Amino acid sequence: MRHVYWIGGGSGAGKSTIARRLAERHGWRLYPTDDVMADHARRTTAEEAPLLHEFMAMDMDERWVNRSPDTMLETFHWFRGEAFELIVEDLLRMPKETGVVVEGFRLVPHLVKPLLTAPGQAVWLLPTPDFRDAAFRSRATPGGGFTAGTSDPERADRNLAVRDDLFTRHLREETARLRLPTVTVDLTMSEDELAERVSEVFGF
Repeated sequence: MRHVYWIGGGSGAGKSTIARRLAERHGWRLYPTDDVMADHARRTTAEEAPLLHEFMAMDMDERWVNRSPDTMLETFHWFRGEAFELIVEDLLRMPKETGVVVEGFRLVPHLVKPLLTAPGQAVWLLPTPDFRDAAFRSRATPGGGFTAGTSDPERADRNLAVRDDLFTRHLREETARLRLPTVTVDLTMSEDELAERVSEVFGF
């Protein structure tokens, strides 16, 4: 899979934006893993992805309000790599003559590393809490996001913010242990600068 480039990282780090820019610049195919989550959920069984199917059976409060951020992190199916093999299946079906840039938080470092022919095929974007908060504020829609469907949206939002911070810390530790490239994304970094940093990792 030497034609595949991977952009993982924490929520709100700019993965989608940078992947889209690089795909347009180089004529690569874009594969956003968020877009195939529903399809992948349908393609799994409860035996293959138990955490995913437990999550699907929960109501909104059970998912986002009633559980601690630590529990949310430990049991979140995508963070645990469930259905990752379906990402690989999808990529193997694509023509190898065209580069592919894959992006999303589902790209768990220890699952991606065995697929790399060189460390410079992958990078993880690690947002600071301030950057992530600013990114989510800029995306906010009137009436709130999906947490508006809970009985306590403010608590749900707090839980999500803490969970996402914990996940970013986990990514920082795992990428360091596996010696994989990262870019810390903070409020001083422009979109152009981030795109260039990622391009440098990929050798372009």
